Amino acid sequence: MKRVMTVCLLVALLLLPLGTKATEPTPAGERALGRELLSELIAIDTTSEHGSTTVAADKLAQRFLKAGVAPADVQVVGDDAHRRNLVVRLRGRGEREPILLLAHLDVVEARREDWHVDPFALTERDGYFYGRGSMDIKGGAAGLVSALLRLHREGSVPKGDYILALTAGEEDGVSNGVQWLLAHRPELIHAMYAINVDGGGPEIRGGKPALLSVETAEKVYLSYTLTVHNPGGHSSLPTPDNAIYRLAQGLDRLSSLQFPLRSNSATRGYYGGLATLYAGRTADDMRAVAREPSDPTALQRLAASSVYNNAQLRSTCVPTLLQGGAAENALPQMARATINCRLLPDEDPDQVDAMLKKAVADPAIAIARVAAPQPSPPSPVDQALFAQIAQVANSLWGPIPVAPYMSAGASDSVFLRGVGMPSYVFNGIAYDVDDDRSHGQDERILVDSYYQSLDFSYRLLKAL
Repeated sequence: MKRVMTVCLLVALLLLPLGTKATEPTPAGERALGRELLSELIAIDTTSEHGSTTVAADKLAQRFLKAGVAPADVQVVGDDAHRRNLVVRLRGRGEREPILLLAHLDVVEARREDWHVDPFALTERDGYFYGRGSMDIKGGAAGLVSALLRLHREGSVPKGDYILALTAGEEDGVSNGVQWLLAHRPELIHAMYAINVDGGGPEIRGGKPALLSVETAEKVYLSYTLTVHNPGGHSSLPTPDNAIYRLAQGLDRLSSLQFPLRSNSATRGYYGGLATLYAGRTADDMRAVAREPSDPTALQRLAASSVYNNAQLRSTCVPTLLQGGAAENALPQMARATINCRLLPDEDPDQVDAMLKKAVADPAIAIARVAAPQPSPPSPVDQALFAQIAQVANSLWGPIPVAPYMSAGASDSVFLRGVGMPSYVFNGIAYDVDDDRSHGQDERILVDSYYQSLDFSYRLLKAL
C-alpha cells in the first residue's frame, strides 16, 4: 500500500505546473549534428540477416575519440565480429553512482520493394524523417550520442559517470549485447540504474504531447508448442483421428482462455496519469483502476475498450505459428502450433502451464515450453528521476503528466532487471500513438519531435 500511495502522490506532483515553458530552439549546430548522426546510423545496415552493428559501433567510437574522450573510456567489445557493442564512459565528479544509457543498434529487416523510400537512407518528407530504425531505436541512440558529445564539448562534468552502451542483438536475441556484457564485462556497465531509450516517451494525443510514459515494468515472454502426433497414412484413406483436426479443436478450446484481470504498480500509475486526459466513464474507470485494490467492474470495462488496455491488465496467450504434414497426398503425422504468452510480471509460469493444459483439455496434445521464462521484476518508481523528467518535459511541452507504465512487449531491460539493476525506458521523441510504424513499412518519426528530443536528452543528462 505504501508503494501505491507513493506512486499516486508522485503522479499528482508531476501534474502540477513547473514553470514557464521554454521556447528556445535547439541550436543550429546541434540540429546539424543530430541530423548527421541519425543519417549515418540509418545508412548503416545493422540487420542480423546481412548487416553489422560493428560498423556502426566503430564509426561512433571514432566520433568520441576525435572529440577527446580517453581511448580507455571508448570500447568496442563482443565475441561476434559482426555484432559488437559500443561502450563509452563520460567521467563525472563522483557525487553519484554511474547511470547507464542504453540503446540497441540492430534493426529488423526492411526490403526496398516494400517501402516507398529507401529504408537505409534518411529521407525527410512532409515533416517526417523516414528510415529503418528511425523510431526503433536509432533516433534515440543518436540523441544520446549527441547529448554526450555536447556535454563533453562544453566541458560540462556531470555529477557522476554516464555509461553509454549501444548494443547488438536486441531484435532477434542473437549475440545479445546486454547479455554478453553482463556475462563477460559486467564492470563496464555497472550502474545504479539504466535509462533505456527503447520505448516510452511523449505520447501525442490531439495533435500535441499529452503524456510522457516511463516504462518501469514489462511483461514476461514465454512461448509454448502444442504438438499432436499420428501414424498418418495415404490421403485417399482418411481417418477420423487427423492430427491437424485434433490440434485445431484444441486451439479452438484455447481461444476461450482468459487470464484474470488485475493491476500492478506500473499500470496503476499509468492509468492514474492517463485519466487526466479523459472525461466521463472512461476517466472514472481509469481512476478506479489506479486505486488499490482496483475496482473489478472498472477493470472489465477498461480491458474491453481496446486490445491495448486488455494487454495491460491481464496475461495473454495467442497462437502465432502453425506447421504440420509432409505432403499434400499424405495424412499428417504431426501438427504443431506455437503459442506466445506475455505474462504479467508476477504471474506464476507453473500456473500458466496448468491453465493451458486445462483449456486445451486433450492429453494427446503435448504442451511444452520453448524456453525458460526470463523473470522481469518491476523497477521501483525513482521519485528524483521522475521529478527531473517532469521538469525537463515541462520546459519543452508545458505541464504534462509523467507516469510509469508496463510494456506488453520486451526489451533489453529484462536482463538488467533480472540482475537487480532498475531500468527506466523512455526517450524524448514525441510520437503519435496512432502512427507507430516500428518494424513496419515506411518507419518514421516527426522531424520536429526528433530535434526537440535532442534538447530533451541534453537537458536531462545535464541535470541528473
